[in-house]
Amino acid sequence: MRVLICGAGIAGPTLAYWLLRHGFTPTIVESARKLRTGGYIIDFWGAGFEIAERMGLSEELKRIGYRIEEARVVDREGKRVVGFPVSVFDRMMQGKYVSLPRGELAAAIFGTIEGKVETIFGESVERIEQDEKKVRVTLRSGNTREFDLVIGADGLHSRIRELVFGPESLFEKDLGYRAAAFALDGYRPRDEGVYVMYTEVGQQMVRFAMREDRTMFFLTFVGDERSWADDEEGQKALVRKRFEKSGWESGKILEGMEGCKDFYFDRVSQIQMNKATGLWTRGRVALVGDAAFAVSLLAGQGSALAMVAAYILAGELKRAGENHEEGFRKYQELFGPFVKRKQKGALRFAESLTPRSKWSIFLRNRIFQLMSVQWIADLAVGRDLADRIEVPNYG
Repeated sequence: MRVLICGAGIAGPTLAYWLLRHGFTPTIVESARKLRTGGYIIDFWGAGFEIAERMGLSEELKRIGYRIEEARVVDREGKRVVGFPVSVFDRMMQGKYVSLPRGELAAAIFGTIEGKVETIFGESVERIEQDEKKVRVTLRSGNTREFDLVIGADGLHSRIRELVFGPESLFEKDLGYRAAAFALDGYRPRDEGVYVMYTEVGQQMVRFAMREDRTMFFLTFVGDERSWADDEEGQKALVRKRFEKSGWESGKILEGMEGCKDFYFDRVSQIQMNKATGLWTRGRVALVGDAAFAVSLLAGQGSALAMVAAYILAGELKRAGENHEEGFRKYQELFGPFVKRKQKGALRFAESLTPRSKWSIFLRNRIFQLMSVQWIADLAVGRDLADRIEVPNYG
């Protein structure tokens, strides 16, 4: 089978790797002109780490990842309020836990298929026509191609989902937060190995020292439909307006933001296909990763879930042989209930990262204070960290 995969982020190259292993012929189309690198720091663990192990990537991810020693909350003057050792997560996951830039995870995955899978950068799908035997796609360049299946792995704002299932508004659940991320060179202070957080009601600033004298910043705040702009200049203006009167290092951070080259801004949303059809598949087209079930970037596990979903989709298509409909059905049957649980857990996690009241900040800080006690840590975050899914073995 010839399978077109739209998107070269996390889910797309993972899917291509396993489809290739199972005897399919995958092709990747990516709208960006080159592989996206860098990005904000993500925590990678659980079932996704197991898939990385099966791809032979676990040691590479540990090498390029960061070992965060402490998560620390500071006050307006930068003095430590509370913190806890991040090693509690590593212990819970039995060593299968690493923090790394999302782009570096994507690059490591892409490296497993580079030169083995046809990959077309700077191109996107503009039209899809399908019948019982094939899918015909028209690309932005005007070229047309035919495939047996098309998989949308193109993220939260999926073009494939829009073309086949309908507009984003049918499926997006805005969680009421906005997020910005960027990196600066030579920023001081650095606080090596510490995830530093400054929290005010309804907003938070985070910085983390990376290699090569770079510092990553991650800013989140409560927002509504008015807290939006389509262009980077407008997005930076929204961030400035929200944080310009904040304490800590906000002035220096906002000043650095003006000249940064890798600015990211988006709504914090989930994709819930059950708001409409409930299905991730239609005919010969399927969705995977954030395109199908984004749990939100504040949940911290979107990349890992994308890898597991891609692995299961490829495996079930292998088992189904020529019957892609059965493969699609089993994919959603196995992974759908698990994703719903993760989406519910993400809502709890988001509130702890950007508390909406002084009471929520107080409660969050007290939990952080107790996180060094093993049984309390297990109780506080164990249910959300644990991936209660048995990953099949497809041979």
